[in-house]
Amino acid sequence: MFPRPGVEGPLGAAETVPATLLIMAKSPIPGFAKTRLTPQFSPVDAAYLAACALLDTLDAVRESGIRHRIVAWTGDLDRAERAVELAAALRDVTVVPQRGDSFGERLANAHLDAADFGVPVLQIGMDTPQADADLLTRSAVRLVATGDTVLGPATDGGWWALGLTDPRPAHLLTDIPMSTDRTGELTETALRHAGFRVHALPTLTDVDTYDDAIAVAAISRGRFARTVTELVTTKTPVPL
Repeated sequence: MFPRPGVEGPLGAAETVPATLLIMAKSPIPGFAKTRLTPQFSPVDAAYLAACALLDTLDAVRESGIRHRIVAWTGDLDRAERAVELAAALRDVTVVPQRGDSFGERLANAHLDAADFGVPVLQIGMDTPQADADLLTRSAVRLVATGDTVLGPATDGGWWALGLTDPRPAHLLTDIPMSTDRTGELTETALRHAGFRVHALPTLTDVDTYDDAIAVAAISRGRFARTVTELVTTKTPVPL
């Protein structure tokens, strides 16, 4: 397990974690976000679930005590599900546009933007609503304590979190195929070949498919878990 700030860790209980939490976010618009949740969920329901996951993530980020918070955003917020709530939640963070053609380029550029705060950067996505404030805090503390890199593996072979204390390896992401069952392995290999040690974070499941949504809802709390339960209940015939 990771050290708790102010207990086993090097930070005082009243201090914030000297790191930046970077969230890669896509506007939860029907037909634009979480399309792999269909056809079990409608495009509107899939986008609504994406909005719930992002709102849960922003809550965890706000409660984590990590010093700086930045969201790299793409898509039209006005067309998003739960747009009013998202707009309110985003007022608590720095928002920058995603830049680049491929997802790898957008990731690399977002890391460089987040590095402007001058402290280590822990990057996550918007599809792990089970990553609560405690886990985010512990992950950031691990990053700061190692002075190196951290990687949170995902069960599908990708990764859910990447932490860098030095922004230079961010450019490696542009050459790594994303959203494959080897993305995590290739990312770790590229970092090690560049001379960085990679410290593992806990393995989580990204919400990409219907089965992922069911599994994550079963172990998480918040808007996402409640909405999955409501949607599945309404779609499941009740035996007479």
